[in-house]
Amino acid sequence: MSAPRAAADTPCVAVFDLDGTMTWRDTLLPYLIGYAARHPAHWLRMWRVLPAIVGYFTLHRDRGMLKSRLIRAVMGGDPREQIDAWSEAFVASLKRRRAFRPAALAMLAAHRAAGDHLVLLSASPDLYVPRIGRLLGFERTLCTELQWQKVNSGADRLDGALRTPNRRGAEKSKCLAWLRTQYLGLPVVAYGNSDSDLPHLRQADRGLLVNGNARARRCAAASGIPVADWT
Repeated sequence: MSAPRAAADTPCVAVFDLDGTMTWRDTLLPYLIGYAARHPAHWLRMWRVLPAIVGYFTLHRDRGMLKSRLIRAVMGGDPREQIDAWSEAFVASLKRRRAFRPAALAMLAAHRAAGDHLVLLSASPDLYVPRIGRLLGFERTLCTELQWQKVNSGADRLDGALRTPNRRGAEKSKCLAWLRTQYLGLPVVAYGNSDSDLPHLRQADRGLLVNGNARARRCAAASGIPVADWT
């Protein structure tokens, strides 16, 4: 298995999606469920989850809004140190439970050995994604950022509103364009797993769709983007 390099001995910027690309499955829902399980009193708040889901399917179809409302329902208003403690435990559990695809880790290691710049680009929130980036040795992490509020004591409590756009679809393309300004002249290699990743895979010098479903594979083929299965 070799990385789709732009040219031999030429360093590149290797951009990896997280959920379904580096990992076997989604990370946000297990993160939120685990937090609620750790804080049973929070189950009293969970009635707010249903309106968020109903609103998504019947009103707006805005994934960023849904994400924000789910996070607020589960942990909104909680102190940073409490959330950070769970984030550290959650990320440690990912490694322990072998949540990362071996083939993805192998590709990451190949890029690292080649001296490439490693970037993790995810729509999942900055509550835990930067920690995953540090765990896996990424040079830079870009993900959806959330707002915090300072209370009278000076402590931070989670607001849960999005501080950046939801970094999915066209927003990943904007991130990739920004990365080109940070790594001038270097080719970009990008990996993603869903049809929402195709815009930035097209924008990359080399894109690869991995672990895509049938629809994503059809769309990738129509765009001339190669596909692969990482196990």
